[in-house]
This record gives sequence, C-alpha cells and structure tokens, in this order.
Amino acid sequence: MSDAYLVVLGEREAISWVLRQRRMAFPATPRAEVAALAPGDRLYLYATRGAWHNPTRDRGRVIGTATVLTPVKRLNEPVEIAGRSFPSGCQLRLDGVVPYPGGLELQPLVGQLEAFPKPHAWSIYLRRALLRLPAADCRTLDRGLRPLLVEPKQAIPTYLSTAGAAGR
Repeated sequence: MSDAYLVVLGEREAISWVLRQRRMAFPATPRAEVAALAPGDRLYLYATRGAWHNPTRDRGRVIGTATVLTPVKRLNEPVEIAGRSFPSGCQLRLDGVVPYPGGLELQPLVGQLEAFPKPHAWSIYLRRALLRLPAADCRTLDRGLRPLLVEPKQAIPTYLSTAGAAGR
C-alpha cells in the first residue's frame, strides 16, 4: 500500500526545477516522512502563496500530482535552488499539472482535511517538505483537482516562463 503526501514548494525556482527535472530534492534536516518516502507513493504538489513572491495576490494552490519512482537517496552533488542546498532526492513521474496560474486553492478545503487537525492554525502544518495525507484527504483533493489537470508537457512551459519573471 502506498502513501500520499502534500509536497510544500515555497519558491518559484523550486517549482520550475521540480517540473523540469521530474525530481524532488530535500533539505538536510532529517524528517521521518522524507525517509519513509517510497516508490509508488503519490505526491500532491503544493505551491505556497509566497512562491511567486506576491503573497497578497497569490493563493496557496495544489498545482499537480506525481508518483515517486525511486527511493530518496543522498545525491553526489547537492542541488542548489534559490540559495538553498538540497543533498537528497528522488525521481518522479509527473501525472498531471495545472497550467500556471491555476490550481486547487487549499485554504477553503482545510476544514474538510484530516491532515489539518487544527484548521485555525493550518499553515503550521506546511512548515515541512512533506505532509502525509490520509486516503479521505486524497479523495477530497482529487475531486477538485482532477478537472484542472492536463498532461505535464502542456502545462510545464507555463511555469518555466514565469520562474524568472519579476513580480510573478
């Protein structure tokens, strides 16, 4: 049985890298959920409201889904993204991506999701790379996300063109 996680991406350069490379990279901070990530696990890619550097305009949104293809392993050379170092990672298969600037807004769903037992303080649960999602939460996210997803090759260019754009 595979697990599912919300992957928290708080920087547009990181979003672009994940989509372009079809890989996930993790910071050095040891986390049980990163160590437990296994091939077959499902990931929901979440772009924080600050990822595009305009949190007053943007909303935190689930922008795609992926499947883990390889175990998380230490990289020969750490990945450097937006001034941060990520020494471990894994390969992904992107299953679907919502074209930029779309996505499923997370905040209105928080009260329905078991992963956020204290909905009034929901953002505290997003201060990590991965947040484990119960099966019921996956069904809730899938209902809203499925109609928005397109083939990754259609949506990825919309993110790559915005990664370096000021004010996006």
